[in-house]
Amino acid sequence: MQASTNNRVNKLLIKIMFTKKTPREPPLKEINPQVSKDFLEVFESNKGIIYKIANSYCKDVEDRQDLVQEISYQLWKSFEKYDTNYQLSTWIYRISLNVAISFYRKTHKKSQYESKLGIHELLYFEEENLVDEKLKLLNTFIYELKEIDKAIILLYLEDKNQNEIAQIMGLSVSNISTKIHRIKKILSDKFQKLNQ
Repeated sequence: MQASTNNRVNKLLIKIMFTKKTPREPPLKEINPQVSKDFLEVFESNKGIIYKIANSYCKDVEDRQDLVQEISYQLWKSFEKYDTNYQLSTWIYRISLNVAISFYRKTHKKSQYESKLGIHELLYFEEENLVDEKLKLLNTFIYELKEIDKAIILLYLEDKNQNEIAQIMGLSVSNISTKIHRIKKILSDKFQKLNQ
């Protein structure tokens, strides 16, 4: 199953790299095989970040796939501009979260007018087999957060320290500390309401 997933990811990346873009975007320059190989290795070793972000920002399977593709494309476009002064995971988080937030805003505006179903059960990629009900609820509550808060708590749950989160999000460390405290309180309150 892992080989099948890796194969799909590699095919998707190749499709992204060689697909003709719309006239508003400049044509892609000729692809250096070594850069392509390096990118695929980086993507493969960090795809969990991308899937986790896509799972948190999209409840619909097709939207998640679109978001993963858009994040992959933006990472590919920026790959040769990567600043080695930053950790690779910081760079991937920053691009992925920016793309996810933009994507969320676009799709959220569209879905505002659709019927609301209350608490949505999130669907997961094949790699994500969540059995624990509390974990499902946590994911649902995180999905309901504002997009910036969602990004911050995802980084926090990835064991990123406040300095790293501040660097990725472009906010001050004290702002991150305050936001984390408030988000944890919001999530805790939601769990307490369920237990009443």
